[in-house]
Amino acid sequence: MKLGVCVASHVGDIGYVVRAEQLGYSHAWLADSQMIWSDCYATLALAADRTDHIQIGTGVAVSGTRPAPVTAASIATIAALAPGRTFLGVGSGNTAMRVMGRPPQRIADLDRYLTTLRPLLRGEEAEHDGTPIRHGMPDRGFVNFEQPIPLHVSGFGPRSLGLAGRHGDGAVLVMPPVPQVMDGFWQAIEAGAQAAGRTIDRAHFPTTALTTITVLDPGEPVDSPRVRRESGAFAMAALHYAYDQWRQLGKPPPAFAADLWDDYCAQLDAFPAERLHQRIHAGHNCWVLPEEERFVTRELLEATCTIGTADDLIARLRALAGAGLDQVMILPAFEPRYEVLERVARDVLPHVADAA
Repeated sequence: MKLGVCVASHVGDIGYVVRAEQLGYSHAWLADSQMIWSDCYATLALAADRTDHIQIGTGVAVSGTRPAPVTAASIATIAALAPGRTFLGVGSGNTAMRVMGRPPQRIADLDRYLTTLRPLLRGEEAEHDGTPIRHGMPDRGFVNFEQPIPLHVSGFGPRSLGLAGRHGDGAVLVMPPVPQVMDGFWQAIEAGAQAAGRTIDRAHFPTTALTTITVLDPGEPVDSPRVRRESGAFAMAALHYAYDQWRQLGKPPPAFAADLWDDYCAQLDAFPAERLHQRIHAGHNCWVLPEEERFVTRELLEATCTIGTADDLIARLRALAGAGLDQVMILPAFEPRYEVLERVARDVLPHVADAA
């Protein structure tokens, strides 16, 4: 299994990607939420200039914020700076869209987007809004289509995972709670591929899951202050997502939020409705707002994050690798991100890198 890092894109913190490369992380997935973080492509350009071998790309680019030709040209520009180690992760959008008061792109629209995007990533002609287009000046170093730019499609449900099988070179998944869940993911991916006349070779179709990891000290509780500091922001982001699913789609709250749901909703009900979309994701995957600290319960941490002793984590990651998960990318909270990077690299990474 590979371990990568998901990065809250920050043009002033390229050293974080540099350190991840030095420690042996395989990929740096730079997140694309324009109204929260730095522009991911500007950040990727700086990272490309300061790294040598780590794979770099978007984690993930949001289809609803840029036309497919713009996305293709942007990532091909990065590929000119980091030839042979650039990839594109793309999805319909969660925070990037919702902080602007818009829902993620619909599945049918994402399908059309990917249909246009895939040939453009190869420097070929595609149809965009009924017009044939291709990059007009692909030589002289403006962009690079010579080395492949792998396309990783993000999908959390059967239909979006089907699009990964239909269009992608890999898939980005929600972290499986147990290895057995991988079978359902693979079925959805392969169904999408089959519908498009493709055949997926699991050995050459990488799957990646997003999580955060905290390595427990002996006897340390799952909800210790250190764990809350390292993983609390990721746990709260899951609660933010669940609230949006409930608010916009009527989906029931998850079981792990049952005891805190009414209190959490009441807190948000007090916020002006016309700006609620800005408030929901405040601190997204970086820190926990002081008034939300009480919602970071043991149940929430255990249900949404990857927390355990080094031995527990190694066993779990090896089991997931055996079930067909190729990579885990970690997204620690902002302030302790270097500490987490170092600890996971020391205690976990060397023991799972060769797991099959």
